[in-house]
Amino acid sequence: MSQALLAGLARTTRPQSAVRRFLALDAVVTGANGIAYLAASGPLGELLGVDAGLLLELGVFLTAFAAGVAWLASRPQPPALAVKLVVDANVLWAVLSVVALVAWLEPTTAGLLWTPMQAATVAGFAALQWAALRAAAPAAR
Repeated sequence: MSQALLAGLARTTRPQSAVRRFLALDAVVTGANGIAYLAASGPLGELLGVDAGLLLELGVFLTAFAAGVAWLASRPQPPALAVKLVVDANVLWAVLSVVALVAWLEPTTAGLLWTPMQAATVAGFAALQWAALRAAAPAAR
């Protein structure tokens, strides 16, 4: 990803700010998803064709993960290793979402649309965070 594109997406020319902004955006979206799963696991389970208990557990995980990512985003200079762990977790989430869709979930049409869409969103966060982290690496030297 080019530096100019990255700066445009992050609305900053400072690489460290881009890392923090992409982490913050991830935290907001992931937190909203987690809270939705916590608050409405039953109705969302019916809509998506996913077990409500699984959605409730995912809601707990996503809310906790979002809190950790938000904390990381609040640091003036998030540690590179921690950002890499977030990137790896996001990639793993995206891959497992698609595997679950193919291997064991029996979703409704809404679930068939939602699962790849959210996997692509999470993969997009991983790509943006990784690119911003790579751009910030020379600045840290």
